[in-house]
Amino acid sequence: MAQFTAPDAQVKIASSSPAYRSLDTEIQYVKGVGPRLAGALNKLDIFSVRDLLRHYPRRHEDRTHFARIASLNHGESATILGTVLSADNVKTRGSLVITKVAVDDGSGVIALTWFNQKWLKDKFIKLIGRRIVAFGTVQAGRWGVEMATPEWEVYEENADPLSSGRVVPVYPLTEGLFEDQLRKIIKGALDLYLPLVEEILPEELRDRLDLMDIQEAVRNIHFPESIEMMEAARKRLVFEELFLLQLALAIRKRSMDAPGVGISFAMPDNFAKELKEILPFELTNAQKRVVKEIAANMTRPQCMNRLLQGDVGSGKTVVALAAMLIAVRNGYQAALMAPTEILAEQHYLGITKMLGSLGVLDISVDLLKGSLRSKQRTEVIQRIASGQTKIAIGTHALIQEGVEFHKLGLVIVDEQHRFGVMQRAALMDKGLNPDMLVMTATPIPRTLTLTVYGDLDVSIIDELPPGRKKIRTHWKQYGERRKVYQALRTLIDQGRQAYVVCPLIEESEKLQVRAATDLAEFLQTEMFPDLKIGLLHGQMKTDDKDAMMTAFRAGEINILVSTTVIEVGVDVPNASVMVVEDADRFGLAQLHQLRGRVGRGEEQSFCVLICEGNSDDSIKRMQIMSSTCDGFVIAEEDLRLRGPGEFYGTRQSGVLDLGIADIFRDVPILEIARKEAFALVDKNSELRGEAFKALRRQLLRKYESFQLAVVS
Repeated sequence: MAQFTAPDAQVKIASSSPAYRSLDTEIQYVKGVGPRLAGALNKLDIFSVRDLLRHYPRRHEDRTHFARIASLNHGESATILGTVLSADNVKTRGSLVITKVAVDDGSGVIALTWFNQKWLKDKFIKLIGRRIVAFGTVQAGRWGVEMATPEWEVYEENADPLSSGRVVPVYPLTEGLFEDQLRKIIKGALDLYLPLVEEILPEELRDRLDLMDIQEAVRNIHFPESIEMMEAARKRLVFEELFLLQLALAIRKRSMDAPGVGISFAMPDNFAKELKEILPFELTNAQKRVVKEIAANMTRPQCMNRLLQGDVGSGKTVVALAAMLIAVRNGYQAALMAPTEILAEQHYLGITKMLGSLGVLDISVDLLKGSLRSKQRTEVIQRIASGQTKIAIGTHALIQEGVEFHKLGLVIVDEQHRFGVMQRAALMDKGLNPDMLVMTATPIPRTLTLTVYGDLDVSIIDELPPGRKKIRTHWKQYGERRKVYQALRTLIDQGRQAYVVCPLIEESEKLQVRAATDLAEFLQTEMFPDLKIGLLHGQMKTDDKDAMMTAFRAGEINILVSTTVIEVGVDVPNASVMVVEDADRFGLAQLHQLRGRVGRGEEQSFCVLICEGNSDDSIKRMQIMSSTCDGFVIAEEDLRLRGPGEFYGTRQSGVLDLGIADIFRDVPILEIARKEAFALVDKNSELRGEAFKALRRQLLRKYESFQLAVVS
């Protein structure tokens, strides 16, 4: 692959500009900031002038005219200007408090509402008779139009010209920072530092795609001359952001696809026959298709870099085993890395069982995990290094120093969103350009596949094994908790088993263990004194966890109370009920993963989500989970609700760090950016030439951690 070396990163400053001005100037030295405001800006990841100019508005308000309340329609987004008439808190059933503020603009009255924010009442009472600007989505209420949880600010008659009579930027804020302050700071910075913003897109590309030049775009995204200019500025900045991302992905993909770089595996004799003998069941059509895609990929002399998507229970491990069989029968080793010891153990047990059913003694499988005793660990590492181990399964222990492979040809990473780019690369470095297959049981929306995983080929298992029944999911509030457990008793009496998952407490694993322990005690003493209640959590010793899961699989435990350690990999067909306490503490993708622990047997399975639903967001999430078991639908909704930065830990991956692009709204621009980036890399893989000098520099600055020259 082309080695990227950073060119001279100094930006030439116009002769009329003072020499000390730089986009890297610390934010506290910018006019109007100082040490106190710098602290607030740092919370927004603004540390320099460069960061400040890239702190884009989250939206714009056209304050050249405001919408009239009388003309508002249900479902539209609008900005209104009106006088505060009253403010009150209204209690509802279920102890929910709604703050209602009446606002009048002369044409009509609108009710602004907030949930469980009682303190807002006193704030608005002080503003009665004052005018405010409010922005939100209009809803048709019982007594007129409403706006739920709108954004708002006090409107001053002699308002700053940056805040009225124009298209006004509305920025993300933090405590101690106000919109009018930030507008003045950014306006001053634009006046002084905008000439230093460097154009990185070649002129030919800008002309062909009708893109604004960078300095005009930066000025018009912050303080647009008109709505049209703002939209043109946004188009330019979105394209640049996505173009840089796609360039990074294209360069990585090109390095993997280079002829002769990878291993050209030969298809083993009797491969189909051997695979059929290993498996106790017929592959689904989707599994057969994906095995063919992987086999075709592995026989080419390029490195395979493939993403395997399949919903919970779709049979990805079987497909992974087929890939391992190809590698092993070619004299290579295969490694499978899982994010938790429980999942690694599950893979180990499943794969050894399948191989054992065939009596395949020449394919030795080893499990390497952090909790192994020193002597055991040394023995496993020695077997891997000697080549005696053909398939190595483990946690991140596989990538630790001292673990060497004899001849690693295939790397498989399960639940890959739990591993960053560097961890995947570290495992690949254990071999000489091995093929890579990354798997996820969490369906990934197409837009995210194009961005985060745009350097991978994609295979999808879109079919569940025959006979699987849809899991019935219900949302219950706390008042119905005892009824839920009474209904659970009926199913236990019919011979079924159940999981009860305790709430996710992000602040501390110890707190979560405490919560699980308390929950197990409550169920044992108050609800089911005659049943066997088990407890499983991440701080238990490995032997104790193994013993607990073994007892649960054997049917010796009726109800297993667990933290999220059961999220992936645990397979107990007789467990047909799952109860999730405080379900609104979990993301949709995680709830879907948890739910996937049931529904693995022939009996009808159930998932009950217990939470009050105190916000619009939690209500919507519970409704989504209750209405569908389609992983792709859930993934799309999770992405919309949580945002791409938090989705599957992509912020930690160093890839999807978008400042202005919206991967739902901007799919057309994303597709153009991808086409242009891949075409450019095909023609000029090292981006040589004066026209690309600034582009190379920015690519390295933004994606240095992506290791363009090193990491595959």
